[in-house]
Amino acid sequence: MHNCEAKCFNQAAAENFAKVRPSCFLLPVGLLLAIAIFLYKEDALNIDSYRQIQKGAFYYVNSRLSQFPNLEFNLTQLGDALVLLSFLTIFIIRRPKIWEHLITSSLVSLLITFVLKTFFSVPRPAATFNNSSFTIIGDTLTCNNSLPSGHTITIFTTLTVLMYGFMPKALKNRILWCLFIMATGLFIALSRVAVGAHYPLDVLIGSIVGYICGITGILVCQKYNLWGWICERKYYPIFIGLFLICCFVLITKITSNNLFIFYLSIVSLAFSSYVFTKACIKR
Repeated sequence: MHNCEAKCFNQAAAENFAKVRPSCFLLPVGLLLAIAIFLYKEDALNIDSYRQIQKGAFYYVNSRLSQFPNLEFNLTQLGDALVLLSFLTIFIIRRPKIWEHLITSSLVSLLITFVLKTFFSVPRPAATFNNSSFTIIGDTLTCNNSLPSGHTITIFTTLTVLMYGFMPKALKNRILWCLFIMATGLFIALSRVAVGAHYPLDVLIGSIVGYICGITGILVCQKYNLWGWICERKYYPIFIGLFLICCFVLITKITSNNLFIFYLSIVSLAFSSYVFTKACIKR
């Protein structure tokens, strides 16, 4: 029954992904262009002005959201690919089509994030404003890689793949589903401002770039079957080994920051390891 359900879902997911077209780039590119025009009109295309024009918004969002430090510090960890993807590992065996697109999209986002951060080289808020004037949760980041938010790109890349993979058929449900995904992404992404790591525009631009990365990954997978092998049982031991390594890394994170989200990630990985092990020994 489970195999039949998985095949049915993979077929449905494949049909959803097949509907994605290059025209999906029009809206996010238009939004990026609108932001660029806004910055141009405000004479904020240089680094100093870009930081100063957001000072009021940064302080406001940071002061409001930092009132919930434990929640925001846990939420912001979801921008770490290790943490976020840990919750989706069960899909490798039960919804492999999702992971085929997640892997490609994640690789695209990794490359794009590195290129953009290197190109813009914008100092973090802690390197710009008086650190005592706003709340910093966790490490104080002072490097020159604020734009765009890498955590936000990771979040929206992943959510974009999930959004299209699980897209409902009815128009009303599709609209509600997309709004829910986008709202969830922004809710998590704003934690980057709450912890004092990014300016608001870093997050907004990161969310748009993440969506673009997700679409790019989906389009690449339409042309190239790069990861079809992940659903083959002979590779399950490799995944089990990777899950154990991820658990070890998460344990080291717990020693530095004892966060609830890390424990949830480990539980998810442990459950996936159990499912994979059971599948390996099943005749």
